[in-house]
Amino acid sequence: MTRTARKTIKDWAIDDRPREKMIAKGKGTLSNAELIAILIGSGHGGMSAVELAREVLSATNDSLGTLSKLSVEELTRHPGIGEAKAISILAAIELGRRCRLTAPEERPFISNSKDAYDCFLPFIDNPSTESFLVCYLNQGNKVIKTERISSGGITSTSADPKVIFKNALLKEATAIVLCHNHPSGVAKPSTDDIKLTKQLTMAGKVLDIKVIDHIIIGDECYFSFAENGLMN
Repeated sequence: MTRTARKTIKDWAIDDRPREKMIAKGKGTLSNAELIAILIGSGHGGMSAVELAREVLSATNDSLGTLSKLSVEELTRHPGIGEAKAISILAAIELGRRCRLTAPEERPFISNSKDAYDCFLPFIDNPSTESFLVCYLNQGNKVIKTERISSGGITSTSADPKVIFKNALLKEATAIVLCHNHPSGVAKPSTDDIKLTKQLTMAGKVLDIKVIDHIIIGDECYFSFAENGLMN
């Protein structure tokens, strides 16, 4: 019985070949696995680059957020992913993060919790540790600046009201949005989170600086204090 030879990626239809597919149909048509396949360039052990990329993604439940948290050492545990391929994947993810950080010509406008989440997300560069962030807004709710106030360990970080409101006064902000991430991935407020939010909201009233919302960022999800009636 004659064995059928395994097709190489060059034998596939153009729609199944990521480089050619990008040229023919545009980058937006490629799946996450196909984009990663372009980065790694080649497969391993009879698998194509796309199949290898799918295997890597499968280990993260197809979550790019989880993939971004992996180290070079963790990625190289996958057969076929050497140090160079792992570095290429993580470098591309970091470029994407920095691209989101690039300030647009027009200041972003915060009109709801999703706008705030999108504003804060690029600043969560190390999801395995907790960071506290503040977005300073002008009278029209346009972003003056978003900055990290502090970074802590895997369970908590500090948010000094004196620092937050001193910066708000220096920037002539009329409102602020608070944010911190939960390294556990669960976007649910703790008792301390609720207490801190109330303290900062009260301090803002004294200084006539409105605390609009507090966003908790988890794994590809977020919690809004304002949307859940916790800003009073």
